[in-house]
Amino acid sequence: MFPKLILSLTLFLACSPLVRAEEPTFDIVIYGGTSSGVTAAVQADRMGKTVVLIEPTQFVGGLTTGGLGATDIGNKRAIGGLSREFYQRVFQYYTDPAVWDHEARDEYFAREIRGNSSNSDSMWTFEPHVASKIYQDMLDETDVVVVLGERLDLEQGVVKDGTRIVKIVMESGREFPGRMFIDATYEGDLMAKAGVTYHVGRESNSEYGETLNGVQTGRAIYHQFTKNVDPYIVPGDPSSGVLPGINTEGPGEEFSGDKKVQAYNFRMCTTDVPEIRREWPKPDNYDPQWYELLLRNFEAGDERIPWAPKWMPNRKTDTNNNFAISTDFIGQNWDYPEADYATREKIWQAHEDWQKGLMWTLANSPRVPEKVREHFHRLGLAKDEFLDNDNWPRQLYIRESRRMVSDYVMTEQNCLRQEIVEDSVGMGAYNMDSHHVQRYITPEGFVRNEGDVQVRSRPYPVSYRSIRPKADQCSNLLVPVCLSASHISYGSIRMEPVFMVMGQSAATAAAHAIDEGVAVQEISYEKLKQRLLEDNQVLDFESPPIPERVVLSKAQLGGIVVDDMEAELEGFDSMGTTVSPFVQAGYRHDRDTGKGEQKARFQPRIPRAGKYRVSIAYTANPNRATNVPVRVHHADGTTEITVNQRKAAPEKDLLLPIGEFTFAAGSEGFVEISNQGTNGHVIIDAVQWLPVE
Repeated sequence: MFPKLILSLTLFLACSPLVRAEEPTFDIVIYGGTSSGVTAAVQADRMGKTVVLIEPTQFVGGLTTGGLGATDIGNKRAIGGLSREFYQRVFQYYTDPAVWDHEARDEYFAREIRGNSSNSDSMWTFEPHVASKIYQDMLDETDVVVVLGERLDLEQGVVKDGTRIVKIVMESGREFPGRMFIDATYEGDLMAKAGVTYHVGRESNSEYGETLNGVQTGRAIYHQFTKNVDPYIVPGDPSSGVLPGINTEGPGEEFSGDKKVQAYNFRMCTTDVPEIRREWPKPDNYDPQWYELLLRNFEAGDERIPWAPKWMPNRKTDTNNNFAISTDFIGQNWDYPEADYATREKIWQAHEDWQKGLMWTLANSPRVPEKVREHFHRLGLAKDEFLDNDNWPRQLYIRESRRMVSDYVMTEQNCLRQEIVEDSVGMGAYNMDSHHVQRYITPEGFVRNEGDVQVRSRPYPVSYRSIRPKADQCSNLLVPVCLSASHISYGSIRMEPVFMVMGQSAATAAAHAIDEGVAVQEISYEKLKQRLLEDNQVLDFESPPIPERVVLSKAQLGGIVVDDMEAELEGFDSMGTTVSPFVQAGYRHDRDTGKGEQKARFQPRIPRAGKYRVSIAYTANPNRATNVPVRVHHADGTTEITVNQRKAAPEKDLLLPIGEFTFAAGSEGFVEISNQGTNGHVIIDAVQWLPVE
């Protein structure tokens, strides 16, 4: 015990504001108290190393303690080690009946939200203050020195001797010498100042032989405008200028690279419990022009509730972006990754102002549909969360910033298990998920979002080479957050539990480099692997292959085809691509909810009057409805048909002929599909009109 007591006293004196003694040399210096930084610190301490964890703000945990309580991961089998321990501690915390203030524990688990189960040993949803408590408990069990409120000097913050970092210097002048360094920030400032190559924005598809990178207008079907919305300040008048937040230069060439990054937002913690719910405040600098596009979208007929609250314990939510205009501040963060602190603070504040103004508008503007206003009056910020920040989340969701370019770059081929690395330090398991990057004007003069891509992954290993730099750039640095990955693969890797996994593995590698007396690039992977497995890290497992998707174009089908993206919709706002074949970018479904409230009208432009065979496209599945009502409005009246969507269509495995009807020229005819009285999921994809000779 005596050496640890002496060390603790030395570190206390060095870090005390009353004693400006020379800082000790730590075995491992961790910059960034994110979820990754916390697990790195705990692991390094458990391996007997002296550790300092430096966090620029006044709290640790990053997004995990900053509002993201609905854990995104996909296959939870991929999560082990300290990351799994965190979620086990969450479960243990909520076994105490005394912590359930606003609902009973059994009531919560009965809803089976987000894969939680009262019979599990882990829990994947939690209140922000609970995550903070658990991380603090984990740190309190160690000798880690935690330093808050110290930012890296962006001019001379990294001192190197050849390829080795000797120390890092804060804006305050404090210096932290170390043997090994870990950059666990979302921004990658330490990595950048150490002279490590990195990338910002999207690579072109051609750079790494990918299909999902670069500009992606064709795949941008989620969180999209379903109505035609005018972008101009004076509707119909381009000379009046465009509304804020719209890129007038267009999206760029399809699949090309750019310096743009996917949108950021805040993951708000809200509640419907009256005694702890706050009314939405109107920001002092509220600018109504920023919300004109939102209001026009409502007035065009899109009355979907534009956010995605996910329920946490005690009647609280983790709330994320949803639909065309929501909490994502699209296109307003492109300068953030490489900006100085002052510029970042302005961007951060602009995001906060936008989101607060959005919430006030949704709850109060008379131009917002009444049902939407009522919804936002039922929910408000939780008064008992983020007490030090006026109940607002302390962490901006920086979905992507700098990404290191090392000897191995993770790509979509890894996420699809088309390429499998043999030096795993953990696994990713989430979809390849990019939020929208920009908002632009189509050639027809309407607004559209671009950049959202959501494609399934298989659980896959992440390479050790992707968390350490090239040897000639830095030999004692590890980067578990801004790791080496393409834009689209990072969209899968960038999940908080994976960052925890990578932080633990980075600390293990740093400790091995110290013990072996070598650079981080030269450690024995076999020894590293052995220790990771001993610490219950999950390095790889086989999983079922992703079903092959068959996508049919309108041209392949022939005739006149109206896709779901062109239909007039009420509801049907959930997109799907799981079951194929399907037409164009995917299909829509009703989530088996809101029966009688959702319908889709497919209205063609018939070039000449005559008889046409009408067919509807859908993907069959056992969870589909057997009694889908279809109404055909034609020249001779209206015909109603019932379709069993559990049975596959006979033609091209997709198209079900429902009859031959006479249609007048023009756009008077239509096919309408609803979910009135249905007994399962209702699918809408496309409707085809073929002339009958």
